[in-house]
Amino acid sequence: MPHRDLKCVKYASYASVVVACILILVKFLAWKVTGALSLKASLIDSLLDGLASLLNMVAIRQAQRPPDAEHRFGHGKIEAIGALAQSIFIFGSASWLLYEAGNRFFHPEAIERVDIGLWVMGFSIVLTLGLVLYQRHVFKRTNSIAIHADSVHYQSDLFINISVIIALFGSTFHGMTLLDPLIGAGISVYILYTAWKVAAQSFDILIDREFSQEDRQKIIQIVLSHPQVLGYHDLRTRSSGIQKFIQVHLEMDGNLTLKAVHNISSEVILKVRQAFPHTEVLIHEDPSGEVDDHP
Repeated sequence: MPHRDLKCVKYASYASVVVACILILVKFLAWKVTGALSLKASLIDSLLDGLASLLNMVAIRQAQRPPDAEHRFGHGKIEAIGALAQSIFIFGSASWLLYEAGNRFFHPEAIERVDIGLWVMGFSIVLTLGLVLYQRHVFKRTNSIAIHADSVHYQSDLFINISVIIALFGSTFHGMTLLDPLIGAGISVYILYTAWKVAAQSFDILIDREFSQEDRQKIIQIVLSHPQVLGYHDLRTRSSGIQKFIQVHLEMDGNLTLKAVHNISSEVILKVRQAFPHTEVLIHEDPSGEVDDHP
């Protein structure tokens, strides 16, 4: 990956930690003043996001270390390990929050100083939206799984913050006292769902799951689009953080010279890399009709 892109990923991880710290501070102060469970749920979500962002920052720094004698494929999977650890923390905290929402449902409490809560949540929405837009830009440019996971968390924050505003407004101005614990419970369920998605995505990377069928079909189309490629076999794909790996055997005319075969392979590699940036492409050439027996 170009050095400029690596710096973008790092800066995005730094920005995420800074935003999380600001949101934790203001939401904590607002919760202490209002006592709203929905705001407390949002605070816990921001605490989890802060932990996730910190883990991401450390994981990204480690994952960007260059390959060495003991890690020939680099350290990209550290990103997935960090994301998987995040999901465990998120699941535990969300489960506790769901329990507390159930308790508040049967023992509702009044919310105080709603005006402060509304101002804080409005500020949170603006700050979070700015971070999400920046993260989307970095993800489109680098395809970093860690930045994408972090962005998913903060995108959910936007909906959570809006939900908190609804809960504060409804509970205070319309006498809907049960709306606060209901919103808190809904937020906790959504956090559980997010934790599951992050865990599943991270696990897929750790066990070298293949690209999606759509991406594999795209690779096949690129390979077969070269007029001198007569076929292919043994297409293998996997991801390791921001780095992707594609291996494929090309079947070509056995009478071609070694130089011609090399040039054809180079042209195919270039086209694949154009479609899949930050990808290491390994090609093995076989004479058409003489496919290797190994898998």
